[in-house]
Amino acid sequence: MKTKKLHKDKVNIITLGCSKNMVDSEVLSGQLLANDFDVVHENSKLDHNIVIVNTCGFIDKAKEESVNTILDQVALKKKGKLDKVYVTGCLSERYKQNLEEEIPEVDAYFGTMELPGLLAVLNADYKSELVGERLLSTPSHYAYLKISEGCNRTCSFCAIPLMRGEHRSKPIEELLIEAEKLVKSGVKEIMLIAQELTYYGLDLYKKRTLPELLKKLAAIDGLEWIRLHYAYPSKFPLEIIDVMKEEPKICNYLDIPLQHASDNMLKAMKRQITKQEMKDLVKEIRSRIPGICLRTTLIAGFPGETRDDVEELKEFLEDMQFDRVGIFTYSHEEDTSAYALEDLLSAEEKEARAQEIIEFQQEISLVKNQEKIGQTLRVIVDKKEAGRYIGRTEFDSVEVDNEVIILSDKALKPGQFVNVKISKAYDYDLEGDIV
Repeated sequence: MKTKKLHKDKVNIITLGCSKNMVDSEVLSGQLLANDFDVVHENSKLDHNIVIVNTCGFIDKAKEESVNTILDQVALKKKGKLDKVYVTGCLSERYKQNLEEEIPEVDAYFGTMELPGLLAVLNADYKSELVGERLLSTPSHYAYLKISEGCNRTCSFCAIPLMRGEHRSKPIEELLIEAEKLVKSGVKEIMLIAQELTYYGLDLYKKRTLPELLKKLAAIDGLEWIRLHYAYPSKFPLEIIDVMKEEPKICNYLDIPLQHASDNMLKAMKRQITKQEMKDLVKEIRSRIPGICLRTTLIAGFPGETRDDVEELKEFLEDMQFDRVGIFTYSHEEDTSAYALEDLLSAEEKEARAQEIIEFQQEISLVKNQEKIGQTLRVIVDKKEAGRYIGRTEFDSVEVDNEVIILSDKALKPGQFVNVKISKAYDYDLEGDIV
């Protein structure tokens, strides 16, 4: 039996790490709302009495940020500004015992799969009948749709399977319900996320079912853009590209993390692919959809990486001409197979190599942007900032990619689509007038 309080609890959810964590926080908020809680994301008003920190445990920097955030909330609790502090997410999944010993002031720690337990400690019921009820932490015109959890890949550097478990697909029916609810709430763009998109359906349907899911999502009235994130390159199912070509709602954009280009590094990383196979894949994708935007992610400073490996990676980037490139420095993670390798490079050297790659790609990005001058592109308006409207093309995802500065005398609304004639190009951004 639940007891009544004089003041209703208000829960603030702080989310760290990736978009998959963001979706978890939104699902948590939906459960709390269904239990009649007041819930906010990243509350700046500080008028809440309970905090839940959804942590990231992916690499050293993320772990440090998570620990510092927990300590900040504990300090507020000690000052009497908070009643309760709870911690969930990847860091808590991976280091629960250590955290309980080192920061005992936290009221309770929960892993990535312990949502019912977290709700129970708040005197809330886990409502299994909820599908897609989420309080969005993003602007109302776009949202992430997590189509699966966990990962079956065995990349030597990656701790995700330790924190998220094996690959588990969500049924197509549930995803369609969730997507339809998002669209009814005003969402125009849905970004499909998973640790490994191309594996989708293998566990439930005994075959890769992403193409089928994409076709059904594209049939939803009111949904304008569907964007694909995190597609593993090894044994990449090209049927995905064929569906992208057939369905105009699917952005001609693919996030396909490659991590490196040196065969020595790819083998040490256990990526199950060679440089030549990656080249062949990129060329095949571009032959099927000329003009597709390809984003990739790389790792600098993996154990054993030589100067020759770095130069080989730069040559690969010059040859492949990727539209978008992100880069991480290698983080030596215990319980991964790469942990047995000697991590000899200093943090400074890893950062220097990452910066070298960034600057190399920056020149490629500028040339590609300059080629867009004079073109008219369809742009979604994201926000107004410093008196200017900011948006994105179908070739740009949120936060990680380029933006378009929209020059307009008319008032524009977030989520509105406009045609913009590009007049200026910068390293990473474009500028133009509405036509």
